[in-house]
Amino acid sequence: MSNRFYAVCGILDIAGKILFVRHTYGAAKERILIPGGYVKEGELPSESVRRELLEETGVIAEAESVFAVQFRKEQWIIVFRLRYISGEPRSDGYENSEVLLLTPEEAVKRSDITNMSRAILNAYIDQKDNTLERGSYNSISLKDETFEIFGV
Repeated sequence: MSNRFYAVCGILDIAGKILFVRHTYGAAKERILIPGGYVKEGELPSESVRRELLEETGVIAEAESVFAVQFRKEQWIIVFRLRYISGEPRSDGYENSEVLLLTPEEAVKRSDITNMSRAILNAYIDQKDNTLERGSYNSISLKDETFEIFGV
């Protein structure tokens, strides 16, 4: 079950260019944005961004840090910085009609980018390394696979 209250997206740099998708529905229809989606019940946010990226673009990537978090009264969105692992970017032909690789500077100048993606990329251009890295803390009372911590 997906939960529309919790969402994720990821900045994936492949050889100096950021991965974008052109959305086919909703408020972002026909606009480009950083790929992502909703967190499913029982998923950690980092698992969700990995799954969403693979489903939407065919690319495998890992969350290496948290770049930003957006809070709304009805939803939060975690923006991860991702590490490319493998896969050739391609459209899923359903949620998106196109996959693009653009430099951050090219992307922010486009009229078809979503406002949130533009704001994220402007911050990325200025503060690329200002992130909360994945921590290595292990709880003695919880199993490792039940939680993640970034920044500690």
